[in-house]
Amino acid sequence: MDTTKIPDSVESTRALLRKGKYVPDSGLATALFLSLKLGRPLLLEGRSGVGKSELGLVLAREMGRPLLRLQCHEGLDASAAVYEWNYAAQMIEIRLAEHEKDRDKDEVAADIFSERFLVKRPILQALEESDAGAPVLLIDEIDRADEGFEAYLLEILSDFQVSVPELGTIRAAQRPIVVLTSNRTREIHDALKRRCVYHWIDYPDAAREAEILEFRAPGIARRLTERLDGLVDELRQTEFRGDAFVRAAVDWAATLIYLDRQELDPKDTSAGIAQIIKNHQAGGAAAQAATLQGVLGDLGESSS
Repeated sequence: MDTTKIPDSVESTRALLRKGKYVPDSGLATALFLSLKLGRPLLLEGRSGVGKSELGLVLAREMGRPLLRLQCHEGLDASAAVYEWNYAAQMIEIRLAEHEKDRDKDEVAADIFSERFLVKRPILQALEESDAGAPVLLIDEIDRADEGFEAYLLEILSDFQVSVPELGTIRAAQRPIVVLTSNRTREIHDALKRRCVYHWIDYPDAAREAEILEFRAPGIARRLTERLDGLVDELRQTEFRGDAFVRAAVDWAATLIYLDRQELDPKDTSAGIAQIIKNHQAGGAAAQAATLQGVLGDLGESSS
């Protein structure tokens, strides 16, 4: 696997991401560049669907690095995120040792708590040496994890090491590239933020959103791109349920291409509405569809 070196400037960082069809603004490119140069984790906060997780995926792919992804959730602990012991295999080893009279008990005890029986989870895997270079560790939606797990990350993100009582301290052979994301469903503790390069990803402006659509939905007509941008911007001003508008716009653009549409027609929007609403409940879907139709109608009048 070819491993791309760390970019040497903000512009080369931006070019690296654009090569992977990711369109960053100058603030995000600068934050990523500083994170890579300083060897510190990058903490990305923002609404759902603005491209936080996608950055980690693109970075790993374009730099030719292994990707290790940890999806956070309530109740996440070290056994799922860092390591656990293979208790079933350990019990089998103990039973076998009982039938081998010449095996020393201390030797057996040391053996069953060796790396042979250690199940390595994403965080511990990220500390291992790799011929492909330091991996990209994507810790996704850290705000969904409990505060206790967040506190557990402090040692790891400060010194890039993990303490395993039976084995001692395991230190990173080379620092992984760490990207954390948060939808800000709760506040992340300041102690964790201090260990990271922080950046808030906002909704893209019209020009960048058009560029994203052209990258992610090649073949879409320019006029259709402008209409979609206008629609998504209008929806953001309403009390529309959901906020993953960038992702929804890409989905809708792809839908229109496959349906061979060259215009946004207010009378024929059922496929697009489904991509935005993603709600089958009659009452909620009907109200949101009415809002969407109203916005489309306004756009149709303004463009005529």
